Amino acid sequence: MLLLIVLLPLLVGTLSTMWLGNRSRLGAAVLAFAITLASLALLVQQGASVMVGETVMNSWPWVPSLGLNLGFRLDGLSMMFAGLILFIGLLIIVYAHFYLSAKDSAAKFYSLMMLFMAAMLGVVLSDNLLLLVVFWELTSLSSFLLVGYWSHRADARAGARQALAVTGGGGLAMLGGFVLLGQIAGTYELSAMAANAAAIQADPMFLPALLLILVGAFTKSAQFPFHFWLPDAMAAPTPVSAYLHSATMVKAGIFLLMRMYPVLAGSGYFEVIVTSVGLITVLFAAFVAIFKHDLKGLLAYSTVSHLGLITFLVGLGSPLAAVAAVFHVLNHATFKASLFMIAGIVDHETHSRDMRQLGGLYKLMPWTATLSMVAAASMAGVPLTNGFLSKEMFFTEAVVGTAGVWAWVVPALVTLAGVFSVAYSLRFVHDTYFNGELGDVPNEHPHEPPLGMKLPAILLVVMCIVVGLLPAFTFGPLVHVAATALAGQALPEYHLALWHGFNLPLLMSAIALAVGVSLYLWLARARWLHRISSESWFGPLLGRRVFEGTIDGVFSIAGRISIRLETGSLQRYLAWMVGAAVVVGAVPLLGGGGISAGSRELLPANALAVAIWLLLGATCLAIVLTHHRRFQSVVLLGVVGLAVSLTFVSLSAPDLALTQLSVELVSTVLLLMGLALLPAQSPRESTNARRVRDAVLALAGGAGVAWLAWVLLTRGHESIAWYFLEKSLPLGGGSNVVNVILVDFRGYDTYGEITVLGIAAIGVLALMEGMTARRPLADPGGRRWTFVDQPLLLRVAASVVLPVALVFSIYIFMRGHNMPGGGFIAGLITSVALVLQLMSLGQARAEAVLRAHGGRRFVRWIGAGLGIAGLTGAGAFLFGKPFLTSAHGHPHVGWLGELPLASAALFDLGVYFTVVGATLLTISVLGTASREGIPSRDAGPVHDTGAETGTPGVRS
Repeated sequence: MLLLIVLLPLLVGTLSTMWLGNRSRLGAAVLAFAITLASLALLVQQGASVMVGETVMNSWPWVPSLGLNLGFRLDGLSMMFAGLILFIGLLIIVYAHFYLSAKDSAAKFYSLMMLFMAAMLGVVLSDNLLLLVVFWELTSLSSFLLVGYWSHRADARAGARQALAVTGGGGLAMLGGFVLLGQIAGTYELSAMAANAAAIQADPMFLPALLLILVGAFTKSAQFPFHFWLPDAMAAPTPVSAYLHSATMVKAGIFLLMRMYPVLAGSGYFEVIVTSVGLITVLFAAFVAIFKHDLKGLLAYSTVSHLGLITFLVGLGSPLAAVAAVFHVLNHATFKASLFMIAGIVDHETHSRDMRQLGGLYKLMPWTATLSMVAAASMAGVPLTNGFLSKEMFFTEAVVGTAGVWAWVVPALVTLAGVFSVAYSLRFVHDTYFNGELGDVPNEHPHEPPLGMKLPAILLVVMCIVVGLLPAFTFGPLVHVAATALAGQALPEYHLALWHGFNLPLLMSAIALAVGVSLYLWLARARWLHRISSESWFGPLLGRRVFEGTIDGVFSIAGRISIRLETGSLQRYLAWMVGAAVVVGAVPLLGGGGISAGSRELLPANALAVAIWLLLGATCLAIVLTHHRRFQSVVLLGVVGLAVSLTFVSLSAPDLALTQLSVELVSTVLLLMGLALLPAQSPRESTNARRVRDAVLALAGGAGVAWLAWVLLTRGHESIAWYFLEKSLPLGGGSNVVNVILVDFRGYDTYGEITVLGIAAIGVLALMEGMTARRPLADPGGRRWTFVDQPLLLRVAASVVLPVALVFSIYIFMRGHNMPGGGFIAGLITSVALVLQLMSLGQARAEAVLRAHGGRRFVRWIGAGLGIAGLTGAGAFLFGKPFLTSAHGHPHVGWLGELPLASAALFDLGVYFTVVGATLLTISVLGTASREGIPSRDAGPVHDTGAETGTPGVRS
């Protein structure tokens, strides 16, 4: 099953290595290796049918209404990339175990590697475009964490932010392109789009979709002008660079071009844009690489150049260009991953990667030097290596794939790129191992690394030679099935062989080798390589200055806007917000004839309704006049809540009435506890002009909302309520329509709401944990704020109310699916009962209890609630149903008879735990922050400046 190939590293690998890494570094490496090997074994098992020309498809519905399904596809192309991800991943895991120091967190590294590996596997196996976007963004996030692995280093943090900004921005553009493409095609399934490519390309929205998708591909694969993020990401550990920036992440953009080729190619736009960008990139990056002094910097720009080479081949669009492209993907991964590992070995042994300090290492590290020479020869395209074969195919397609004036220009340019490739490859070897004696490096006694560190590089270097000598028997079958999937058609006859006779591509290779060696020797003899930096030659073309200048400009503009708008006045902020809302809302009301009231027949208002309306109006007026008195305002707000509850009762909504009453009780307690840390009265800062402005805004906003409500209520409409009334019992298994909607029809929305509730409570804990506020027992008027003695009547009442309320909350919970009630209301009732119990202890004892137990215990309640709700929703996957699909039935259980059961009850239980945990956590934090001004009745007088000035003394 294709999903299991992704889930093994995503869930099992990430979590298990995170847990084991802090206990055993070797155990974490072995476990990561075993999980990767298991995924590779599953891929090989599924790939047996792919090698004979079949395509394996797996699909499960996820959000069918959006076109988002768990659709996976394994053909030759995806199998090649998935195999590359897993095979190179195995080698990197072994290499990293010996590379990372004891100070580096193994748990962090291997868990992030597993997460990134799973994301890349998801990208290459996805058949649904929206699902591909999910994994695509996961690669951006996980690579951000991997590049910034050494978070104590400023360059690592800057490189990670830059990579995330560029690739994340490209991902957003790609998402826009996918949405447009899906709307054009009427589906987000790639396999279905390919059969309708002609109609898709004829649509006027095809070109915008194409451009947006190409931006996503070019940013991910570091094509010019988005290339600059890749060299700056070299601050990551070398295993990360070897994996992400040579074999996997940067290949994601290449894979996207190849996967989308059957849909996007053929219009002419795709070919022109992709070949142009690829050709510019291969030439520019190869030249810059010559002048990079850092080993990984040189390899980074050479990677950008080779990615441009593959991009150019994909853009040519011929079947044999497809063969060359997929062949070079494999070859580049072998020699570039080995070279990154070797650069890490040099850095590990000398503590330097600057080629101006290195030299003479061949005498000290002959095995490493030999591996470097072979891998660099493959990168330069020297005969008898795999790099030579794919470079010959590259030159061949540049010759036969162009016409007119380009038939001479393009071959000349690609030959020039070959010259630069030879020059920087030769510099990598000569400046590191042969250019004089070892310079002034931090470690003056380097030696060969452990065998485990060299073994992955040895294996890859051996592959460079074996594939170079026997290409048809090694990569040949895999290249054939992958190129067939890319081209979307049967391939013409071709041969992967070392010798194709004397021809123009061979002459171009000979010229590139000879001129490349001469160019390097000339630059080295004049010592230009050590005196000239690429930054001084190319400046803005490197992209970093442009990016940093753009970021600085954006922040500068934002700063100027903030200085003008962010004055520190909350009143002004609210005035702007309300004023803008009034203006925007007034446009349709006043312009174009306005919105008139409907002709629906009105119901008469009885005396009780008029009385409640008058009570509500009088209470709101009282709040406006006395809003400076905080405690009085809270009580008046409770009256408003009571009036709303009575309105719900009159409209036959008992669930909402119960919820409203419970929320009023809990929120009143929370507000009182929070306001107890503040002065009893807020300062009177408003001038008369501000009061007039606020009154105008309030009246305008209130009148506008009232008019919209009146317009809506006086018009006829078709309610969707009848659908839920009819389907609640047969589809949800419950007759309480409100509860069935919350836990079934709109369960995903409810899950989001309880998640937000939990986040808010934990946010209160994060903000106020450790903060204490000393509060006087009396305000300046002599009125006591709190009581020290335990109130006997409240204590006795609470001892009776608590068990009754708990039993009642269980009753409310159990009946919620068929009668008014449910997990949310039951949770609020339980919270109110526990709050009452705390109040009965008296202020001092309640605060002592809260301080003793702390609020972190309630975080586990929130986690348990969200976990129960989430697992209930995920359980539907086991039955092939979408997330949060509920099941219900009426089994006959012994003497109990027929029992109405629904899986939504488990989801409701998660809601219950989350509500109780969030409420008690907030109360606990507020109670812990509270301190009495006088700790006991026998203490002396309190000298608290807060009582004099109206501001409590706060310390943290």
